[in-house]
Amino acid sequence: MANLIPIIGLEIHVRLKTKTKMFCGCANIDDSAPVNSAICPVCTGQPGALPALNLEAVHLGVRTGLALECRIPDTSHFDRKNYFYPDLPKGYQISQYDFPISEHGVLVVDVPGQKAPRNTVRIGITRAHLEEDAAKNIHDAKTGSTIVNFNRAGQPLLEIVTEPDFRSPAEAKVFLQELQAILRAANVSLADMEKGFMRCDANISLLEIDENNQPLKAGYNPKTEVKNLNSFRSVERALEHEIERHEQIYATGETPKNTTRGWDENKGETFDQRSKETSADYRFFPEPDLRPLSLADIREKEKGEIPELPAETRARLRKEFGFTEEDAIFLVANAGWANYAEDTMGELGNWLEATDNRTDLSAGEILSQQKEKLGRLAGSWLTNKLAAILGQKGLSIERCNITPENFSEFLHLLYENALNSTNAQKLLLLMVETGADPSHILEEHNLGQMNDPAVLATVVTRVLTQNPAQAEEVRAGKTGVVKWFVGAVMKATEGRANPMEAEKEILRQIGA
Repeated sequence: MANLIPIIGLEIHVRLKTKTKMFCGCANIDDSAPVNSAICPVCTGQPGALPALNLEAVHLGVRTGLALECRIPDTSHFDRKNYFYPDLPKGYQISQYDFPISEHGVLVVDVPGQKAPRNTVRIGITRAHLEEDAAKNIHDAKTGSTIVNFNRAGQPLLEIVTEPDFRSPAEAKVFLQELQAILRAANVSLADMEKGFMRCDANISLLEIDENNQPLKAGYNPKTEVKNLNSFRSVERALEHEIERHEQIYATGETPKNTTRGWDENKGETFDQRSKETSADYRFFPEPDLRPLSLADIREKEKGEIPELPAETRARLRKEFGFTEEDAIFLVANAGWANYAEDTMGELGNWLEATDNRTDLSAGEILSQQKEKLGRLAGSWLTNKLAAILGQKGLSIERCNITPENFSEFLHLLYENALNSTNAQKLLLLMVETGADPSHILEEHNLGQMNDPAVLATVVTRVLTQNPAQAEEVRAGKTGVVKWFVGAVMKATEGRANPMEAEKEILRQIGA
């Protein structure tokens, strides 16, 4: 059997962040609202009801196209996409086909863990077009019946269609994560996959190549479309499963069929739904009830609405504040964290500059080194310790009791060795719980670092006297026991001793 490589393309449906639906005045609400509580004759497809375009959705769609480096044409129009299914009340969907609002874009993403040249991939964006959502079928497994919730019918969607440029499930996952960050940064969608604000259909086939990685024949093999994937993990797992399934089919000498499949998260496998439709099956024709769109003025206005995009923010966080690449990725990917980090680092920067009295030529270089050290310190405590505590308590960074000013003071205490790592974690937890100033908590709970060498020496002497057998083991060369003594000293001082200084004093007194 010839070598086979995956050929993957994605279709992503993004619910736009508008107040009302795409073609009517019904509220654009989430799935937690009561069933059929936001419906009208337009979105339920009643005879004679006519659509009225939501201009806000057009603006958000154009903004997204610009963020994805798409070409925005001067004019566009809507089409009818005809198919019959219980969740489609009109028997057709108002969408866009041959004249979308944006096309021919690109998104470049880094793929951790993949070797060059696929560690950075350039994914083409075929088009990003506007359309209305269908309703939602709710299946009752006990009775075998299905009801339809029309709240989702008519909600504004932007469908983003990529070129088949992915060569691994990992690339698809990273692309979706970056796309989500862009959509949130541009304020066009919440883009939460688990809540249905961003859904993905993944198309995959396998291509036969020779030893020089050249296709053995023109065109692509039959493909599978896996529908309605609602998490990054599901996309990656479903594609991995389909690659294996296609390989097994080819191994038997057969060829896969063009098909549409669903994904069972619990079983970790896809299941057959129906044969794959083509554009001819949908009988597209221009929507007669909506005028063509003029996009020139909207395009120019939205050019001024494009914010700093995630890749730019990550690069700036690393350059300005000394954050690591991993920390910058976390801060940008999680809502609110980048702003919090910037405010914190701003406070720390002000403190550094206010306390730096050097006037020699090395002052600037030393200050830069200090900022880099603070950046690494801040990144670690933000993305690991603080994020873990907030996650355990079910809090977002926006609901965190710790102000950036107080968090910068906390980092200042660490930087100045006013407390050790163990007590710093206790202090941080108390700050989250109370919102109080760290210096006040430090004093109230006696968490500060023990800096008096005489006091430390006394504690070490007492611990060694109480454990003579272990002391002899250290003298006999069992250096691992030293760490046990350090732990004993830390316990005796309630975590206030400096572990490194404690170890030095232990070795000095033992004479090892």
